[in-house]
Amino acid sequence: MVLAELGGTITNALKRMSNATIIDEKVINECLNGITRALLQSDVRLELVKNMQDNIKKILKNEELAAGHNKRKIIQQAVYSELCKIVDSGKPPVTPKKGKTSVIMFVGLQGSGKTTTCTKYAYYHQKKGWKPALVCADTFRAGAFDQLKQNATKAKIPFYGSYMESDPVKIAGEGVERFKKENCDLIIVDTSGRHKQEASLFEEMRQVSEITKPDLVIFVMDSSIGQAAYDQALAFKKSVSVGAVIITKMDGHAKGGGALSAVAATKSPVIFIGTGEHMDEFEVFDAKPFVSRLLGMGDLSGFMDKIHEVVPMEQQPELLQKLSEGTFTLRIMYEQFQNIQKMGPIGQVCFQDSILT
Repeated sequence: MVLAELGGTITNALKRMSNATIIDEKVINECLNGITRALLQSDVRLELVKNMQDNIKKILKNEELAAGHNKRKIIQQAVYSELCKIVDSGKPPVTPKKGKTSVIMFVGLQGSGKTTTCTKYAYYHQKKGWKPALVCADTFRAGAFDQLKQNATKAKIPFYGSYMESDPVKIAGEGVERFKKENCDLIIVDTSGRHKQEASLFEEMRQVSEITKPDLVIFVMDSSIGQAAYDQALAFKKSVSVGAVIITKMDGHAKGGGALSAVAATKSPVIFIGTGEHMDEFEVFDAKPFVSRLLGMGDLSGFMDKIHEVVPMEQQPELLQKLSEGTFTLRIMYEQFQNIQKMGPIGQVCFQDSILT
C-alpha cells in the first residue's frame, strides 16, 4: 500500500525527535514540519494539516508539561489523535441488520471500481453468515452485466440482470422483488456510472432509488482523485441520500490520504477500503486501527478478526479441547498451517514495534 510510505515518513519524523537528547522547540518544530510535508505530499488538505499542527502546539503549551510529563509520548499521542480526527467523519455509519431484508444501492462514477466493490461487499457479508444477492442495474456501460455475472459466479452469489432490457429502473425493481421472495437478507443494487457528473446520471439514480427504496446508499470512489473526493462526495450526497462511502484502489495511489481526509470532511463515514483486485482485499475501515497501523503500532483488533475469519467457529472449541488434553497431531498442525495461509502475506498481518513504547 502506497500509504505505508506516508506512515513510514511520519514514524521516522517521530523517531528522529525521540533520538534527540533534549526535546526543545527546535526539535519539536522539525518533527511537526516533517509530518506536515508528508501529509501534504499525500494530498491531505492544507487546512486540515494546519489545524493539526496548531492543535498539537496547543497541547504542548499546556501547563501540565511543566510537571515533568514525558514530552515524547505526549507529542506522539497527539499526532496519533490528530490523524484520527483527519480521517474520521465523526458520524457512525448506517449498518444493515442480519435477519431483516436490506436493500443496498451502490452509486459512483464510471471507473471507480463500483461493480467489483459490489461483489466484494456481498462476499464479505456472505462470510459473516448473510444471504446476499446482486442486481445489475447498469445498462450504460457495455459489459457491466458480464462483469457482475462473472464475479458473482466466482463468489457463488445469486445475481440478476438482463441482456435485453435497457431500462435500469425496471431491472432494479424486478431484481429486488425476486430476491425478496427468495428471502435474501442483503440485496445489493449496482447502478450505472458516467465519466463525469451529469444530470442524467443523478436522475437515473433518483428513479432507481424510488423503486428499490434502499435502506442504505453507498458511494464508491476511486482514491486516486485525492482532494477532489470532497466535491464528488458532496455532489452525490445532494442528489441521493448517501449513508456511507467505500474508497477503492488504496493499494496503488499516494493520494489515498487526500481522498480519506476529503470524504471525512463531508461527514460521510467511510466503511470499507479496497486494497487490491482480489475478492478478499477489502477491509473494514475504522479510523483508530487504520492510523495505528499507519504509524507502525499494529492493529490487534484487526488481527484477531482475521484469525476468526480463517478459523471456522465450529472448529475453535474442538481445537481448544484437543490442545487442553495435550493432543497435537500432524493433522491438526496441517490444518492450522492452511488457516495461516488463508490470512494472506505475512507482511500484512504481522506487527511492527509500537512507537508509543
